[in-house]
Amino acid sequence: MSPIAWGGRPITGRRTDAGCRARAVTVSLRVRRMNAAVWRLAGPMILSNLSIPLLGMVDSAVVGHLARPQYLGAVAVGTTLFDALYLSLNFLRMGTTGVTAQVHGAGDNNAVRGVLGQSLMLAAVLALLLLVLQWPLRMAGLALIHPSAEVAGYTRIYFDVRIWSAPAVLADFALLGWFLGLQNARAPLVLLLVVNGTNAVMDGVFVFGLGMNVAGVALASVLAQYLGLGVALWLATRELRRYPGVWRRAELLGAGRFKRLVGVNANIFVRTVSLLFAFGFFTAQSARQGDVILAANALLLNLQQVLSYGLDGLAHAVEALAGRAIGAGDRPGFRLAVRTVIGWSLAIAAVFALIYAALGPALIRLLTDLAHVRVAAVRYLPWMVLSPFISVWPFVFDGVYIGATRVREMRNMMLLAVLGAYLPAWFMLQPWGNDGLWAAFMVFLAARGAGLGWLYRRIEAREGFVAAASHGWG
Repeated sequence: MSPIAWGGRPITGRRTDAGCRARAVTVSLRVRRMNAAVWRLAGPMILSNLSIPLLGMVDSAVVGHLARPQYLGAVAVGTTLFDALYLSLNFLRMGTTGVTAQVHGAGDNNAVRGVLGQSLMLAAVLALLLLVLQWPLRMAGLALIHPSAEVAGYTRIYFDVRIWSAPAVLADFALLGWFLGLQNARAPLVLLLVVNGTNAVMDGVFVFGLGMNVAGVALASVLAQYLGLGVALWLATRELRRYPGVWRRAELLGAGRFKRLVGVNANIFVRTVSLLFAFGFFTAQSARQGDVILAANALLLNLQQVLSYGLDGLAHAVEALAGRAIGAGDRPGFRLAVRTVIGWSLAIAAVFALIYAALGPALIRLLTDLAHVRVAAVRYLPWMVLSPFISVWPFVFDGVYIGATRVREMRNMMLLAVLGAYLPAWFMLQPWGNDGLWAAFMVFLAARGAGLGWLYRRIEAREGFVAAASHGWG
């Protein structure tokens, strides 16, 4: 067989084999480095993220061991309201991560400062709006969920205390997103462990020590958030030393750059509000089935949150890695980051499913002494064993779209999943009672994952995420 010519020089089969081996070694090395990069980010973020739902479980366990199930119901409803308020504004974290990752990949240190400054200013404005509008927000939330009169009374107490954490919570969102965009997962770990550890300790002090029940749980959250803000600002000062640059008025006050940040965040806001509507709708339908079902579903949603934050750690990793690859114009790196995170996410999902299957009843027993609530929660536990295999897909692809700042497509798929899948499924499955509610929720998760995955393949086949995304900060 004739040798293959390349550049006018013959290449023997031996040389071709050597070239293939060299390429294979290069690819293998890049894959190992990507795995290391994913876990350098995902490991700390999984630990820090798991502390968030574990804190919710501590809140539930504290009031779940009090005499009345209405306390547990009030904390469940109050937590849902603040999820709607705070997590609907979590676009501050997600939008800041995607934009920061891209300017970091482009090597623009001045823009790194600009993103941080503008995100903190936006957080301050939004926090002021929450404080001004706190009473109508509380009334609207209670009207939507419509708990029993006694649960509603305790929920008002909880809300009126916890709302004062708004400035610290939103500033922390901006700072968390900024750290992640710079591929610094240690700072968010420190911040969230400080906040959630302090909150757990204060829960015990205020509830068991001072007898403050739901007001004590809320006050613990407020104090912990402000302590966390102080720690986050200190960590940000240290981080800026690694990226020498200057603060420029144009970076902070430039209308065009601020418009880009707001535009990204506005689409994420619509997506997040739709997601929280899905959870709020779930809680509202639970409340309509009675206080016992409400409390049991609240416990199971804590397990869903543990799963969610575990998978979110890997989603955070792909946000930062994909965003930086886009800023650097590295399309192969972008694709490798996505493939690597999908593989690890599937492994994590399988672990969660096994844990819930084996230890779910024991976890429920730890969370409450109320026998009738325990029985109901164990009855619907199989849905939580199924959930990891369905939940994994929307989490991974959310991270991809956020890192690429392709948030309009993510918004559209969320709306389609809520309006075209979740609500129709619930209305058809209502005769199944609480099983029908959980089945509709699984349909919602599946629709999100399938839609985002289909759109990902379509975009990659047409123009590619890297080629289509904007580069730099401008």
